[in-house]
Amino acid sequence: QVQLVESGGGSVQAGGSLRLSCATSGYPYFNYCIAWFRQAPGKEREGVAKLYISTGSGITPIYADSVKGRFTVAQDNTKKSLILSMNSLQHEDTAMYYCAAARRSGWCRGAIDASDFDYWGQGTQVTVSS
Repeated sequence: QVQLVESGGGSVQAGGSLRLSCATSGYPYFNYCIAWFRQAPGKEREGVAKLYISTGSGITPIYADSVKGRFTVAQDNTKKSLILSMNSLQHEDTAMYYCAAARRSGWCRGAIDASDFDYWGQGTQVTVSS
């Protein structure tokens, strides 16, 4: 059974940083696509970043325009996790952040679209005070 567990959320002042982790279990991990999404109250779910989990190097993550230059995503192979490092946080980044993983292997291109992901975590709350 695939499980995704997010952690690392919390409250921070604007300009601060947080580091979210998505731990996977029961999931193949390598050669699959994992992503971060977020949803603020009253707003639609938004794709934040995604990464093709590779055994090699040189894979370029895909980011939403709203977080480019501030957020970075990286794989942690020892923990089979996807890490989202968030810097220069803004009030607009306040949301529930979800991790999602794809069932289809070998693909992780284009827009960060929720319909491409089959497994979802329960989410972790990020609150940024201005």
